[in-house]
Parts: sequence; C-alpha cells; structure tokens
Amino acid sequence: MSENLDLLGDPIPDGFGRRGRPAHVPTDEKRRLVIQLLAFDWSPERISAALAITPPTLRKHYFRQLAVRVEARARVEGRLLGALMAEAEAGNITAIDKYLKRFDRHDLAFAPPKRDKETKLGKKDAAKRDAKAPPDSTWGELVRH
Repeated sequence: MSENLDLLGDPIPDGFGRRGRPAHVPTDEKRRLVIQLLAFDWSPERISAALAITPPTLRKHYFRQLAVRVEARARVEGRLLGALMAEAEAGNITAIDKYLKRFDRHDLAFAPPKRDKETKLGKKDAAKRDAKAPPDSTWGELVRH
C-alpha cells in the first residue's frame, strides 16, 4: 500500500490543501508519544501543543490514553524494565549493572527510615521534662486530673 506521507512521515489526510484545517490523523506513534508525555505529568494543553492540535481534538482522538493518566508512568517504566531485562539476559554487562542499581534504589526507597540518635538531655532539661509528665502512680493520676 503506497500511502502519501509528509516530510515528518505522517500520512497526508484526505482534503489536504483545501480550505480549513486538515483533519487530525492519530497514529500508533502519536499514541505512544501521548503516553510518554503523560508519564512525565504533562498537562493536556501542553500535550496538544506538542502534537499541534487543540485540546478538544486531543480528548477526541486520545481519550483512552488520557483515561489511564495515573498508570502512564507505570506502563512506561514497565516497558523499559522489560527491555532492560531482555538486554541483561542477553549478557549485556551494562544492562545487568543498571538492573542491579534499580534493585538497590528500590530497596533504599522502601527501607525503614533510620532512627536518629536521641539527644542526651542535661540534668535541668530532664528535670523539666519529668515535671511536665508526672509518673505513673496514684499520685500521678491525681496530678493529671
């Protein structure tokens, strides 16, 4: 099938060169681009400007991609990790190193926070703290009330 393409490789829509703006033709490449831009938290207005279309046209042709805005980052990252794993399985040393670094970064992100050493209070500060919180005893109960 010989389809007429413009200089950027996009198909030339029917009625091109006539009056009015030519109809937008969504392609798989543009759909992937929308998902990638959503993964970087681009607004619909900014995405439509990047595609040289209006926001209503973006919502009309790419509503499925816009509906999964929350999942866009996870989708892109999942694809990249899959490609990285394929390279690592093929024996690419750089890919193996990057994959292991991803594990380390993941482990650091979900590690329990380190507890800071408690600062040692002086005698006066400890006495003030103890004066504010009466001891757990019958007398302490009476003081609290």
